[in-house]
Amino acid sequence: MVNKMNDSNKSELILNLDKLHTTDLGMVRIKRNLSLEVDDVVNWCREKIQCSTAFITRRGKNWYVNVDNCEITVNAYSYTIITAHKKHD
Repeated sequence: MVNKMNDSNKSELILNLDKLHTTDLGMVRIKRNLSLEVDDVVNWCREKIQCSTAFITRRGKNWYVNVDNCEITVNAYSYTIITAHKKHD
């Protein structure tokens, strides 16, 4: 089931961006999946999440952020960036 988040729920993720982090393996996975050449993957994701074009939904224990042809998955409780991948049309 997909729920469209209202602004107050969406802002929960936005208000907690300072808690955003990932694991070493997560960093490698995100860089590989998105072909990123950046050192600070967490900051890259944080910037994408804050984009005005980001579409944020919450399904179960995860946030899903769709922006700029990619999807970022964030655990809703720990704010761990689990993965990110390119969207295929």
